[in-house]
Amino acid sequence: MSKEEFVKEVLDGIPPPPQYFAKNAMMNKTGYDNFENVLKKGNITLSADDFENIANHENALVLDVRTEQEFSKGHIPNSIFIGLNGGFAPWVGALITDLKQPILLVAPIGKEKETVTRLSRVGYDNTLGFLEGGFDTWLASGKDIETLDSISAEAFSKRFKEENLNVLDVRKDGEYKSTHLKGDNVQHFALDYINDHMNAISKDKTYYVHCAGGYRSAIAASILKARGFNNLVDISGGIETLKKTDVPLSDYVCPTTL
Repeated sequence: MSKEEFVKEVLDGIPPPPQYFAKNAMMNKTGYDNFENVLKKGNITLSADDFENIANHENALVLDVRTEQEFSKGHIPNSIFIGLNGGFAPWVGALITDLKQPILLVAPIGKEKETVTRLSRVGYDNTLGFLEGGFDTWLASGKDIETLDSISAEAFSKRFKEENLNVLDVRKDGEYKSTHLKGDNVQHFALDYINDHMNAISKDKTYYVHCAGGYRSAIAASILKARGFNNLVDISGGIETLKKTDVPLSDYVCPTTL
């Protein structure tokens, strides 16, 4: 092969790199903050009142890094979920477009320093502190909370047969093409590009959101809720649990053949 043919063959079907790749490359060239300073600034305990005041004053993003199950049961309004138990750093890099975005953390107790460190490794050096005592502190303060509705695959299957539900599949393109839920109101756009496709859905409709196992759908739902999409239901367990029901799915195609 010629070089041009080789490059075309290798890159065929590969999506564009995450937006933070080029920014990290530039940081490597121009320099970045000393990690000791980043950790000193970010590894700070905050009371519920201080946390709220800083969030408002600094226009900070509240990043909840607990599990998707914990986030669904209760979270701070307008917070974004990206759990430490999944592909944390890549999803932060793909979805938080400003590396200098001020960030406040809701983290599991004992995981705060790890979270600041993992954020810094992909260029996010502007963490301003974390909620002391975790979400329980916010709950005990009596401040407002929100929840994310969830439905089991079995319950969804029954409802899907009886009603004309709007479904949002946020898996990657290859996963969707491999197999997906069939229906007139099933929409797909990959979580990677959620910020580019919000105009394709309506705030007046209820959407049942799913991914492969539940991690990405919770991320998507948290972003949509923060943007004013309040009628969302997470399908617990994603497509893997839907496969165990009798919902109509497209014929399976091996991803390696796509």
